[in-house]
Amino acid sequence: MRLVITGGGTGGHLFPGLAVARAVTSDHEARVLFVSTSRVIDQKVLASEVFECVTIRGCGIKGVGFTGTLKSLFVLPMAVWEAIRLLKRFRAEVVFAVGGYVTGPVIVAARMLRIPVCIHEQNSVPGLTNRLAGKLANIICTSIPCGSSFPAAKVVQTGNPVRHEILELMQETREIHTGSPCLLVLGGSQGAHRVNELVVEAVGLLQEQGITLKVIHQTGEKDAAVVRREYEQIKADATVAPFISDMASCYRQADFVVSRAGATTLSELAVAGLPAILIPYPYAADNHQVGNALYYKKKGGCEVYEQHELDATVLAGHLKRLLTEPEHLAQMSEHMRSAAMPHATEAILNQCMQLIDEKCR
Repeated sequence: MRLVITGGGTGGHLFPGLAVARAVTSDHEARVLFVSTSRVIDQKVLASEVFECVTIRGCGIKGVGFTGTLKSLFVLPMAVWEAIRLLKRFRAEVVFAVGGYVTGPVIVAARMLRIPVCIHEQNSVPGLTNRLAGKLANIICTSIPCGSSFPAAKVVQTGNPVRHEILELMQETREIHTGSPCLLVLGGSQGAHRVNELVVEAVGLLQEQGITLKVIHQTGEKDAAVVRREYEQIKADATVAPFISDMASCYRQADFVVSRAGATTLSELAVAGLPAILIPYPYAADNHQVGNALYYKKKGGCEVYEQHELDATVLAGHLKRLLTEPEHLAQMSEHMRSAAMPHATEAILNQCMQLIDEKCR
């Protein structure tokens, strides 16, 4: 198989593609070309991988204003031409797109070259790029149901690919940690300023009540120094990082989570069996994080609160309640894990292989 994977801009787009790429490259006869953006997170995540990684120029269209839209429309033909050259040079057999503006030119180039396309939608509501790509794609794989956003005949619910080191957590029994419970705080790869503020204040309020927590807090680049200083001021046992690469280790240590509701994070929490308080990002496109969160809430694995419903006192109350209900927390853990789809990577690769076989026939 000669597979082109395209996507990037956020961890939510990168990590599913990375999971598929690593699975393919375990077969020494297969080849992968990963086409991403030039953003720092893409380059940091992909820097140590063994497969070939390239970037192409490109700009987003939605929410960039009139000047930004003109720039995007000017760059798009050049990006498509770049993608055509890359696909020809690589002799691509199939394209797998995981989201982000970089995928548009690659998908257009693939269809011009009659190369089959499989796209993956992680969220409850597709973004603009995937809504347009759905018209060109041969197969649309989804993590969770997307309603009527795509033609039903093209859709297969595969789940969201999860990295191998996190999948291994499914084979482990969750340990009962002694000492202070461990709270993992995730705002996504870009961080979440309001979540950072709420959690630090809530941890301080709990400490005033004699309740201590161990905290692992992914803050994003902008808030790391401030959040670290605030934890030091309240003498909290907190590990603060702008971005966490070894998520599997953090999931092993955690007892519960406060998080945004990005699709990739939720699929990883499900695999890890981690109960969560979810605070969907209120400005997400088409409010898709609320839809993501409600899917897992219906399974019983999390509680969902919109940002405007919370202040530090309310959040501290929710955390205190969960800490005093260990049986409920254990049930939430089981329900969260029941929502996992651990074979998503294999299901997607099967769809890609079918597309190759159909083209050969």
